[in-house]
Amino acid sequence: MNKIQLIASEILNTVTRPMQRKSETILLALGKMLSNQQLNIQSSNINDFEFKIFSQRGEDGIIQYLIKNIYIKNKSFIEFGVENYMESNTRFLLMNDNWSGFVIDGSESAMNYLRRREWFWAYDLKNKTAFIDKDNINDLMNESGFNDLGILSIDIDGNDYWIFEKLDFEKLNPSIIIAEYNAIFGNERAISVPYDKYFCRTKAHYSNLYFGASLSALTYIAKIKGYELVCCNNAGTNAFFVRRDLLNDKIQAKTIKQVFQEDKGRQSRDENYKLSLISGEDRLNLIKGMDVVNVINSEIEKL
Repeated sequence: MNKIQLIASEILNTVTRPMQRKSETILLALGKMLSNQQLNIQSSNINDFEFKIFSQRGEDGIIQYLIKNIYIKNKSFIEFGVENYMESNTRFLLMNDNWSGFVIDGSESAMNYLRRREWFWAYDLKNKTAFIDKDNINDLMNESGFNDLGILSIDIDGNDYWIFEKLDFEKLNPSIIIAEYNAIFGNERAISVPYDKYFCRTKAHYSNLYFGASLSALTYIAKIKGYELVCCNNAGTNAFFVRRDLLNDKIQAKTIKQVFQEDKGRQSRDENYKLSLISGEDRLNLIKGMDVVNVINSEIEKL
């Protein structure tokens, strides 16, 4: 960035900063009202409590409902794959409920952007630039200094299953785990893209649809680690797991068929990386024949 661009950027920030601050204040006030309103909703369906403030879809509301209804020993979270954190699963939790957090992303510019936010100093939030793999994940978790974690959120658009599998929960011991699933893989097969330390979603397949793991695969490893599936967001992108010993009358284990949601987003790309807006079964047909791993028997299969 040259000197003129730097000056222009600073002028733009000076002009827009008051508007951004006002907008965030309004959003936080609205979020608090929606969170309080949950107390008046009589429903056993967690999806009825969804709302979005800073999350991508309805995750903010689900998180608020869960932390009201299960025991949380420490109000702390770790979220990785956050980009610049402006749209994330835990930002509302940080700013509304004053939780402590540790966020990680592979982009240095994204983490620098976060550190420059006016509100960054006002919260107990640490951030780190790192590209996560199986070799470094537990060392990175130790850097947080957290134990008996409240929430762990996993969203790295690729090796999600393999990182989940590798995580050591002896100290971390999260109450709630949020993990992105690839609904295009369906709700029956326990499959994931093969592990590749340098996995890049766009390079793996131009469509951007070949990534991550199925809900069945994530539920399989979650159960092994002592967690039960309790819901997915209505948008069909994130699954929520609760530690088995924390389940109660309001937060109960569900089957995959009970909670699976189809992702109807049309985020596919063509070979020139332009949105192609493919939907439905056509999305799976686009990546048909790609390799996946059956996480139960470790065998390579085809989509």
